[in-house]
Amino acid sequence: MKRRIFKKVRPGAAMLIGVGGAAILLSGCATPDSAPKAVQAPAAVAVAQKQLQQAVPEVKALKRKIAIGRFTNETRYGKALLTGQQLDPLGKQVSDMLMARLVDSGRFVVLERSDLNIVMNEQRLSGISTNIVGSDVLVIGSLTEFGRQNEGQAGFLSNTKKQVARAKVEVRLVDVKTGVAFFTTSGTGEAFVEKGTVMGFGSQADYDATLNDRAIAAAISDMMNGLVSKLEERPWRADVLKVEGNRLYISGGQRQGVKVGDRLAVMVPGERIKSPQTGFDIELPPKKLAEVEVDANFGDNDTNEGSVVHLVSGTVPANATNLIVGENK
Repeated sequence: MKRRIFKKVRPGAAMLIGVGGAAILLSGCATPDSAPKAVQAPAAVAVAQKQLQQAVPEVKALKRKIAIGRFTNETRYGKALLTGQQLDPLGKQVSDMLMARLVDSGRFVVLERSDLNIVMNEQRLSGISTNIVGSDVLVIGSLTEFGRQNEGQAGFLSNTKKQVARAKVEVRLVDVKTGVAFFTTSGTGEAFVEKGTVMGFGSQADYDATLNDRAIAAAISDMMNGLVSKLEERPWRADVLKVEGNRLYISGGQRQGVKVGDRLAVMVPGERIKSPQTGFDIELPPKKLAEVEVDANFGDNDTNEGSVVHLVSGTVPANATNLIVGENK
C-alpha cells in the first residue's frame, strides 16, 4: 500500500509563490516597448517611392521648373511663443520636407525661393551675373491640422500609455503665367509611441518630440503620389537650339527620357489668341514641319542637357526661330 506524503508549506511562502507566478503570467500580457511609428497608406507610399526613385523616366517627361512658395502653420500648435514677424518653424519644416522629396525624385527642376537673397548675395560675391530663372509652377500650402494626445489603459496590475501625433497638409499648384490655381491636394499622417508596465516593471513613456516630425513626414508622403502625377501631366516639349543644315541641336536629353534612335517632330508653335469668353490666352495647335531622329545626348545635369538630331523628312529653315520639338504622333 502506497503512502501519501503531504508537505506542509508555510502561508507566507505560498503567498510569495502565488504572487511570483501571477507576475510571470501577467508579464506576458504587458505591452512591449515600441519605437515611434508613422502610420500611412503602405501600398500607396511604396508605389510613390518606387516611381520617385527613377531619375530617368521610361517615357518622355518634361521636367517642370517648380518653386516652393509660402507655407504656413494655420494651427494653434507652437504659436504661443511667436511674436511679430517671426517665421513659424512648423510651416518652414513642411516646405523644407516637401522640397527635399521633390529634389530627390529627380523628376523636377526645383528652384530656390525661401533663401533666394542668400543665393543672389553669393552670386555677387563670386562675380557671377545674376541669372535667376522663373518657374512654371508655384507650390504653396499650409499645415491645417496638427495635434498631440495621450491615450492609455489602466488595469489592476498593468497599464499602457500611448502618445499620438496627427498632421494634415494642404497644397495647391498655381500656374505662374495666369495666376490660376489648377490643382489642390492634401495628405494626412499619424505617428505614435506606446509603452507599458506590469506591477511597476517596464518602461515609462517620456515625451517624444520626434513624433511631430514623423507625423508631418507621413502627411507629405500621403499626398506625394497625386502631386507628382499632376505635375507630370504637361505634354513633353523641347526647343530647337540651333540648325546646321540637316543637323539640329535641341533641348532635352537623357534625363527627360530622350534616347538615341527616337523619332521626334519639329513644329511651329500655334498662334496665341486671347479668348473673349475667359480673358485667357489660348494656343492653337502647332504645325508640323519635319521629322528628326536622335543621334546623341549631351550635358551633365538638368539645366544644360540636350540632344543632337538629324532630319529624316521635311525641312527646317536655318533662320527659323521659336521652333519646338514634340513626340512624333
